[in-house]
Amino acid sequence: MTAAKAPQSDSVKTVRSSRTFHIGDATLTAATLDPGLYVVATPIGNLADVTLRALAILAGADAILAEDTRVSRALLARYGIERPLSAYHEHNAAEARPRALRRIAEGQALALISDAGTPLISDPGYKLVSEAIELGFAVIAAPGPSAALAALCVAGLPTDRFYFEGFLPPRSSARRERINALAAVPGSLIFYEAAGRLAETLADLALELGPRPAAVARELTKLHEEVRRGALDKLAAEYAADGAPRGEIVIVVGAAEERAGVSEAVLDREIAEQLTNLSVKDASAAIAAKHGLPRRQVYARALAIAGAQR
Repeated sequence: MTAAKAPQSDSVKTVRSSRTFHIGDATLTAATLDPGLYVVATPIGNLADVTLRALAILAGADAILAEDTRVSRALLARYGIERPLSAYHEHNAAEARPRALRRIAEGQALALISDAGTPLISDPGYKLVSEAIELGFAVIAAPGPSAALAALCVAGLPTDRFYFEGFLPPRSSARRERINALAAVPGSLIFYEAAGRLAETLADLALELGPRPAAVARELTKLHEEVRRGALDKLAAEYAADGAPRGEIVIVVGAAEERAGVSEAVLDREIAEQLTNLSVKDASAAIAAKHGLPRRQVYARALAIAGAQR
């Protein structure tokens, strides 16, 4: 009697399934990957922006951890990649992370991707990478597209120094407070923003930072790609008039201008002069923009001067 075969485990099935990918009419076989976590960047819009190395890793991995499996299937189908997909996002990470780490411990190679761009940049994955490193597993980067860097490259603003903030707080008061804290950063500022909040965020940026040069990059690499450049206050007015745009948004703001320091005596005199015609709010905004000073700092001084004048 022939002995019954033991049921195959998921890992065995994974190893025996196809590890190929297609480029045009060519079919390529992916090399076997060493065990570990592969952090793979994927296109932010145009599927042709994927790297050959990314395709080889995705085709060679034992499984792919995807932020949204429905979104990722479009990329995999485009290149004929048939690998097991598992969801890994902020809502299931606490349960999915131990399972992923256990699979790596068993000798598997897992690829981590986000819906678009580079994983961990305003996307889940940091704790998974951190714990994989703590456990001594290999963590390998397959770099590629990033919306933040793509926007910076086409903004026409200084690129030698930049600060990536990601998403600002949704509430205006908290947003303005955070923007004010970034006012003195000596480099271009990069923000992600939801399309529905774009106009009000630009207005808050203009209020706290003054009329700095900026760029709004929308739907980068996609069919309706658009980049608008101009002063923050003008961009805020344009988007307020046009209504909320559609698509993914990146805002790039120029760095604060380096200005000669201004003495307290000169500052107080200029504030007092402005207060003869302007409100405390408008006077402090004008002086802050003129000298590149934090608006809140000038506002507090203007309040004190206005109180002393009564």
